[in-house]
Amino acid sequence: MFYAEFSSTRHRLHDGYLTAAAVDLLAADPRLRDLDVEVRFDGGVAHLTGDVADEAELRRVREAIGRLAGVHGVWDRVRIAGAEPVILDIGCGDGPQYPGNIGLDQRPGKAVAVVADLRDGLPVRDDAADQIFAVHVLEHLTDYLRLIDECHRVLRPGGVLHVLSPWWRHVNAVADPTHLRFFDLQTIKGICQQPGTAGRWYPQHASCDGATVFADLVAARANDPDPSPGHLARFFD
Repeated sequence: MFYAEFSSTRHRLHDGYLTAAAVDLLAADPRLRDLDVEVRFDGGVAHLTGDVADEAELRRVREAIGRLAGVHGVWDRVRIAGAEPVILDIGCGDGPQYPGNIGLDQRPGKAVAVVADLRDGLPVRDDAADQIFAVHVLEHLTDYLRLIDECHRVLRPGGVLHVLSPWWRHVNAVADPTHLRFFDLQTIKGICQQPGTAGRWYPQHASCDGATVFADLVAARANDPDPSPGHLARFFD
């Protein structure tokens, strides 16, 4: 499959369209209209802020926004019952995805709170994080499945791992000689079907924009059902 990349102008216009559509959706859905949540789009990724009463409300918002055509990911810094989310940003360098994220990297930097070699795992206790960002990280690791398992261990049940990696057919995938692995949407499907040692992943959302593979993966609980064939068919062959 081939994907058409957007020009910068089309990206800007498309983000404006998606933001307006998301605002209309939140206002029209009786389950969502009274929630204190704001949304904006950047590069096809939804950014949610605000407050909700519980995890179920946040999950409904994420799922509703993710159903809009053209969405590549659903990210948030939404407070649950007044509590700020605990968000790890692994391999963050000097550019965390949100201010306030806890940065982990193998080299010290202004955004790095913990210096750690991701090949050795995450020096974080079990069930400690609500979200983890792995933005242009996995392609640099020979054994990234080990890190995926570590993310599952560190996330609380229902927590979300946000992955971005270069799409294998784009020049960015091969232009960087430090890239050791290549990604497609089918790779994300394989991760979700991989048994792993820590647990299963539920694909909340997955997409490709012609340059980057996006995935929002939920750390499934032991008794959670598998995703339905219809849900998987939204993202994967």
